[in-house]
Amino acid sequence: MNRLSQQTSPYLLQHADNPVDWHPWGPEALQLAQQTSKPILLSVGYSACHWCHVMAHESFENPSIAALMNEFFVCIKVDREERPDIDRIYQTAHLFLTRNSGGWPLTMFLTPDQQPFFGGTYFPPEPRQGQPGFVELLQRVNDYYSQHGDEIHQQNQALQLAMLQSEAGAPISREEITAEPLHRAGALLRENFDSHHGGFGGAPKFPHVPSLELCLRLVQQDEKFLQIAIFSLDKMVNGGLNDQVGGGFFRYCVDDRWQVPHFEKMLYDNGLLLTLLSQASVANRSGRYHRVIEETGRWVIREMQSPDGGYYSSLDADSAPPEHTGEKVEGAFYTWTQEEIEALLTKEELAVANKRLGLDQPANFAGRWHPTIQQTPEQLAAELNISTKRAVVLITGVMQKLHQARQLRHPPGRDEKILTAWNGLMIRGMALAGRETGQQSFIDSAERALTYLRNHHWQEGQLLATSHDGHAHLNGYLDDYVMAMDGILALLQCRWRSDEFEFLQQLAERVLSHFQATDETGNGTGLHFTADDHERLILRTRPFADDSLPAGNGVAARVFGLLHHLTGETRYGDLQRQILCGGWQPLSEMPMAHCGLLAGLQDYLDPPSTVVVRTSSDATLRWQQTLRTSMNLRGYGLVIADQSEPLPGLLAERKTMAGQAATAYRCKGFHCYLPVHDQETLETTLGID
Repeated sequence: MNRLSQQTSPYLLQHADNPVDWHPWGPEALQLAQQTSKPILLSVGYSACHWCHVMAHESFENPSIAALMNEFFVCIKVDREERPDIDRIYQTAHLFLTRNSGGWPLTMFLTPDQQPFFGGTYFPPEPRQGQPGFVELLQRVNDYYSQHGDEIHQQNQALQLAMLQSEAGAPISREEITAEPLHRAGALLRENFDSHHGGFGGAPKFPHVPSLELCLRLVQQDEKFLQIAIFSLDKMVNGGLNDQVGGGFFRYCVDDRWQVPHFEKMLYDNGLLLTLLSQASVANRSGRYHRVIEETGRWVIREMQSPDGGYYSSLDADSAPPEHTGEKVEGAFYTWTQEEIEALLTKEELAVANKRLGLDQPANFAGRWHPTIQQTPEQLAAELNISTKRAVVLITGVMQKLHQARQLRHPPGRDEKILTAWNGLMIRGMALAGRETGQQSFIDSAERALTYLRNHHWQEGQLLATSHDGHAHLNGYLDDYVMAMDGILALLQCRWRSDEFEFLQQLAERVLSHFQATDETGNGTGLHFTADDHERLILRTRPFADDSLPAGNGVAARVFGLLHHLTGETRYGDLQRQILCGGWQPLSEMPMAHCGLLAGLQDYLDPPSTVVVRTSSDATLRWQQTLRTSMNLRGYGLVIADQSEPLPGLLAERKTMAGQAATAYRCKGFHCYLPVHDQETLETTLGID
């Protein structure tokens, strides 16, 4: 057993019995590298990563390969979900060193002072399909490190300078902020849209939620953007990205038609997609996505929420096959043979399943079927000569039987660590889903998750990033703060809680005091990914570009802009502007990579409408319903009962006027309209937006 047995990360614990002498990242391992002058072999992965498991089985569980690793290197294993700061730095280094995009497992070789000098991702144990074998690679890297120290030192200096320069784009003045990046992004979204299959680009195909969210925000500019978003979502919802049997979305599809996924399920993807589907329902003014929203929300509560309230991180792609024999296999839990399905269904149900789920077509995954939606109930009814009502009944029965049978299988592994940032994304998703569909259980679920974060992750005035079995640790990152804030803002729309708004402001103060970046003249240039009291690493990054998560600076620009208009606190507005000025260069050069930041830019140039309603507690639900059905996608509304505790800033001025049962205050930026006192008038005025 190595040094990982006392860690809380399930991913690290999976490697605790490897013959590799793994260390967690920390002073002990880094000091050992300095004392022995050995280079560091840094391996970064995560629990649900299929290729991480493959490399672990092929190499890290192999005693002879482990012996080489132990002889030549100080071996450090990192869970990228616990330490996104480390992952972010060395993914950037990998890009500079190899001119190739990174991924997981990330395999990097560092000098004892943490400077990277060589790297890659997955390596097979022996040469395969043009890839070097890991055994040969270990020997070559060790030889190179031993014989070329001066060259490595020179390379490190150049790499460090390049990485620093990549973080230091020249800021602009507030007068130079324009809508030009929004216009360019719109053109690029149209250009890169896959008009045949939806989404953007080719295989492997990811949802790219920030891009589709931006499409919904640009609808007033061009109705075509709504068509792009709806067409793309329809393909994802009906395709293999969506688990048609049990609910929840997979991480991405390996083909460009959204038919066959990579079978891992990530909490953050599902939180983002719940938000997107809810927003699309608002933009489309229909219940088009209510079914899939409700299926996803029920899956979240059933399979991803801990008894204490926090949301778990992920489900593995691999699981034991139905017969529970042999090694774990990707997709085994989710796919079917024809014989398995025939044994479950009646003849009439089988006819429905074959047409509805594409089971009468060739198997789409390793000789098995991964169900996708091929026909609507109406199409099914017409082909089978039955009523639509009968088709719906049969479809419901088929899905129930498949789900019940699947629950008897060996489930994929679940990473039960609770990450603050990802919980923030899911709190937002569940709150908006509950608000859109009327499912109070979703709002209650979001409430429980927020309560968990406040009770376990908020300690001594700062957020912690992760917990497992109730033990929280690691200082929070920018994403933890701003995504939790975003979740709270969504939840407050569903029902007001003064203590939650106070907590929101405490998080904002921590961001303002510990994450701000400045240039050499002292001007603000956005937010760092880590706080100023964080462990010192070789680079302190400022995230402006979206990756698997929306960029922290993009979320902050939108969240602090909204808080500015709600409270009147000028520092919030100053931060929004500083983020846009600091990120302007990369935003202008690559607008599609910064869709989250573009949302903040749009809100800065064209502030969303905000509505604050004060009324009696027994009328709050009626007013919330009015706001839900009348506000546009970007609008934000609060309904606050008269009995609420004292409110901060501008909110304190929003009171029910004398002689009125309710008063609604509507503003756009800091331009406010005359208060109104009845729901019909408010609906009319909101319809103007």
